[in-house]
Amino acid sequence: MATNIIMPALEMTQESGTLVSWLKREGETVKKGEPIMEIETDKVTIEIEASASGILGGILAREGDQVPVGQTIGWILAPGEIAPSAASVDLPSGRGHSEVKTEAPQKNVTKDATPLARKIADEHGIDLASVKSNGNKIEKADVLAHIETHQTAPKPAPVSTDISSPKKLTPASPKARQLAQQRGVDISTVTGSGPDGAVLVSDVENYKEVKSSGSLETPGTVWRVMAERMSASWTTVPHFYLMREVDASNLIEWRNKIIAIVEKRAGIKPTFTDLLVKLIGFTLRDHPRLNASWADGNIQWNKEINIGIATAIEDGLIVPVIHKADESSIGEIAVQRSDLIERARAKKLRPADISGGTFTLTNLGMYNVDAFDAIVNTPQAAILSVGRIADRVVPVNGQVMIRPMMIMTLSLDHRVVDGARAAQFLDDLASLIENPLGLLM
Repeated sequence: MATNIIMPALEMTQESGTLVSWLKREGETVKKGEPIMEIETDKVTIEIEASASGILGGILAREGDQVPVGQTIGWILAPGEIAPSAASVDLPSGRGHSEVKTEAPQKNVTKDATPLARKIADEHGIDLASVKSNGNKIEKADVLAHIETHQTAPKPAPVSTDISSPKKLTPASPKARQLAQQRGVDISTVTGSGPDGAVLVSDVENYKEVKSSGSLETPGTVWRVMAERMSASWTTVPHFYLMREVDASNLIEWRNKIIAIVEKRAGIKPTFTDLLVKLIGFTLRDHPRLNASWADGNIQWNKEINIGIATAIEDGLIVPVIHKADESSIGEIAVQRSDLIERARAKKLRPADISGGTFTLTNLGMYNVDAFDAIVNTPQAAILSVGRIADRVVPVNGQVMIRPMMIMTLSLDHRVVDGARAAQFLDDLASLIENPLGLLM
């Protein structure tokens, strides 16, 4: 019996998802638990596993389509089984998104093509059902003949009043054109590696565009959602800020003392971010108001202390979460932080990796930034911004001395936290940073 493949809900508030790619071709055999497609939400890109074994067929969604959660996009069939008609499937409304085409699935013919013919057809976006064959199986020559007949035939030039020389159409596969359009890339600037210099999907994926003055760029999903959420936070949350400069001498000494021990036990060197996550988590135990959230006019008290680390990726900003940071050791935090950031940049985060955050840390010290104000990561109540550790002239016991100093800025939602409670938290955190052995007390 056919098993339908639906657009899954990876997050509670998710209404739709983008089909990034099919990891299996129509007509190929799939096994239960085997990854069959890659889905992107506004936060993560994740591989979806097959819920049954069989043959992938009746695909209704194309790569790049945005599909409402719960909508059928294909089937897993038994051998010899035909996919149900798309008309018999209840397809919910697209809610304003581009709708998936729902034509009745065609008989699959990819199993009657050689692997090389399939590869060439895929690179050029050719439906093998439209390729004529002189035998029982579609060969490389059949696909090349189709390309020569249908894709290189001269097309009449559009009527134009422009007296300049007509612009030559850049040869490219349909999939490459679609991907270029999605990424806002001018395909005429991409160097093609296909036949006669045709631009293929891989060329667009590897393309690094140099933005020219006055150019217009359409942001990707992650960047767009980041912009929308930051705008909403800035315009709806009553922000206020507290700043504190701390002596980082003992923080540096603490790291130097434990770095070899942690590396031996956990296989990774702890960073200042790891130490700060631990110290923040420990301090939040005594200041639950800063670990709370604003929820529809109420204050939500959170049971766990889960600290998000603002991480820059190519597509924007994402905040993977260290869960139960107050209970974790420095080594455990370092391993989690390294793994999360690596997978964030590779777009391999899971929904659980970015959910449940109760407080956020953002550190720009590695970029030689002294201090900055961050926007609250709603619905959280606070975010701590940390600048670089730099030598500064400071008074110590009446004497002028040079000490490694660090500036922290605490951004807060005044609906959840008032100035006095925020100041007490910042003071206790500063005391721990200047005397990390306070953790043992």
